[in-house]
Amino acid sequence: MPLYGYLHGMHAFGLVETNFYSQAEKSARKALELNSRDIWATHAVCHVLEMEGKQEEGISFLSNTLQDWTSCNLFAGHCYWHWALYHMEKGDYSAALDIFDSQYRGRKDAFITDTSSLLFRLNMEGVDVADRWDDTYQMCQGDLEERVAVFKDVHLLLSCLGAKQQGSTKKMMESLRSFVSEEGTQSTVAKEVGVPVCEALVAYDEGDYARAVELMAPVRYRVGSIGGSKAQLDLFHLFLIHAAIKSPETRHHQLARALLAERKALKENSPMTDRMMAAASVTV
Repeated sequence: MPLYGYLHGMHAFGLVETNFYSQAEKSARKALELNSRDIWATHAVCHVLEMEGKQEEGISFLSNTLQDWTSCNLFAGHCYWHWALYHMEKGDYSAALDIFDSQYRGRKDAFITDTSSLLFRLNMEGVDVADRWDDTYQMCQGDLEERVAVFKDVHLLLSCLGAKQQGSTKKMMESLRSFVSEEGTQSTVAKEVGVPVCEALVAYDEGDYARAVELMAPVRYRVGSIGGSKAQLDLFHLFLIHAAIKSPETRHHQLARALLAERKALKENSPMTDRMMAAASVTV
C-alpha cells in the first residue's frame, strides 16, 4: 500500500508523546522497514531513545542511518539536535558544539528552537559557547516583533538574552506583554504561562535566581501548554532545577532536590541528572 509506512511513523510519535515508548519504537521501526528515508519515523526513534536514557544507542542509530535521514528536508537539522542532546547527556560537550558548528552555524534555515535551546542547555551546564549566540540572534532578526506561537517566542527571547541584546530583549518583553491583551489561544497561553516563563529567563540572565524560581515554579507543570515535545519542554524543567540550585534560598535547594528525585524516577539512566544531583547535594 503506497505511503502506508508514513502512518506508522506518525503513529509512533503520538505514542512516544503519551509515554508508550516500546510501542512507539515498534511502530517507528516498522515504518523504517517500509521506507528507510521516513525522517518522521527516524525522529520518533530519537525521541524514544532520549526518553529512555539510551544515549549510546541513539548516537549509534543516527550515525548508522546517516545516509537515509540527512537526504530529507529541513527536519534533518532537528535530528542533529537530538544527536547533540545524547552527547550533552553524557557530558561530551565538545561533540555537541561540533554538531552546532557543522550543522547550524551560519545557516539561516536552521530552526531557532533547535539552536537557541541547545546553546542555553550548554550554558546551564557551564559550557562557554563563545560567540555562537551571535549567529543564533542573527538568524531570528525578522521574527522578533511578530507574535505567532509562544513556544517560538520563548526561544527568540533566549537568543536575545544569549547574545546580550538588551534592546531586543526589552522589545520582546514589551511585545509579549502587549500580546496578552489580544484574543486567541496563544494570547491566553502567553498571559498564563509564556510571560512568567520569559520573565523567569530574564531574571536568571540577570543573576536573580531566586526570582527565576518564584516565577517558574508555579507554572512548571503547565509549561506544556506553550507547545513542543517532551524532549523540547525538558529545557524548562532543567532551567528550574538549575535556578533552584543557584538560588540563595534554602527552600529552593529543597525544591531542586525534590525535582531531581522526580526526574530520576522518570528517567533512571541520566548522567545529566546525576551531575545535577551532585551539585544540589553541595547546597545542603
